[in-house]
Amino acid sequence: MADNLFEGLPPPSSEPQNEEQQQSTANNKKREASPVPAPALKSALKKPKTDSEETVPQKSLRFKMTTDASDAQVIDAMQKIASHIKNPAKFGKASKLAIQMIQAGSVKPGTSGQFFAILEAAMSSPTSCTDPSVRADYHALFTVAQDAAECLSKKQKNQLSTWTTQAVVANDLFTDDSFVFSKTATRIKEAISSLPVATKDDDLEEAAALKDEAEKTNEDSKNKQDVPPAVQAEENHKDEADPFGLDAFIPKRIKKDDRTKGKKETGAKIKEDEEEYKRFLKSQREALITCLEIAAHRYKTPWCQTVIDILVKHAFDNVARFTSQQRDAIAKLWASIREQQNRRKQGKSVTGKLDVNAFELLQQKYANEKISIRRAVGSGGERRAQQWLG
Repeated sequence: MADNLFEGLPPPSSEPQNEEQQQSTANNKKREASPVPAPALKSALKKPKTDSEETVPQKSLRFKMTTDASDAQVIDAMQKIASHIKNPAKFGKASKLAIQMIQAGSVKPGTSGQFFAILEAAMSSPTSCTDPSVRADYHALFTVAQDAAECLSKKQKNQLSTWTTQAVVANDLFTDDSFVFSKTATRIKEAISSLPVATKDDDLEEAAALKDEAEKTNEDSKNKQDVPPAVQAEENHKDEADPFGLDAFIPKRIKKDDRTKGKKETGAKIKEDEEEYKRFLKSQREALITCLEIAAHRYKTPWCQTVIDILVKHAFDNVARFTSQQRDAIAKLWASIREQQNRRKQGKSVTGKLDVNAFELLQQKYANEKISIRRAVGSGGERRAQQWLG
């Protein structure tokens, strides 16, 4: 009995065990009654959009090749470009804007006049189109301008052809690519061959134009002054003859002179076309002479010499297609080329010196130099240098 540790203690009751079992069963029933929540979707984790964010449209960058601008807006833009393209400092930016308008299809028959004004303002710039600072911009502008030539008139097309010769063909002669240079020379030869033979009238007109050039400038300045009194008297006489302006409403009788009026107009139009064709030929000949002069200045480049020889020889063979003063210029140019050809045959360069290679140049330079294996050169340096160079 002494070994029984629980002797004298009351027996354990079973009530606490029943309460714990009741609590556990109640908790199990609650868990079974509550449904298992569904897993959250990813879309529910996103931040909801507010009303202000939904109304704001999203911006995206797009490069448009066409514009929806009206003709009035296009004309206004072209007038601004024409006013800025005369400035050499702004020529690069203005020419790029003009190129964008051509590529966007903004040049139409209704806007061709303003577009031609841009080209005219570009060629009237004080900086030459062959100047190195703007040479590439002129080349790009007048190359792309060929795409809009269909919208121009015949007179404007002729002028554009001359400007293309000055701004594109002439600038191609400054290239460092032998293939482009040769192709440009071929293009110049074709243009020379397409010229008609110059007549005596062309020579006389050229001489008269040179003599009267100074006089015309003086006459233009005088014409800008006040209107002569004779013109004012005629205007006053017209006002007195019809003070109420009723003559415009009185029907006029058809006279015999009105029948010949149409013939006179057609004759005047034909004469105007002839004068325009003469002006085109004159400007085209001057542009080709400029190209020949640019090519002659590049004769110092060895790989250009053969192409220039052929080009100038072709111009000299077709010298009859130019006017008198232009013929003299071509003759002098051909004489200079022939002189340089003779120097090349004699082994001399364009400057008149003998052509030497790199080894011969170094041989001449170090023939009398004192060369030694030591830093200090001895007295026999010249003999050793000659023996070393042979």
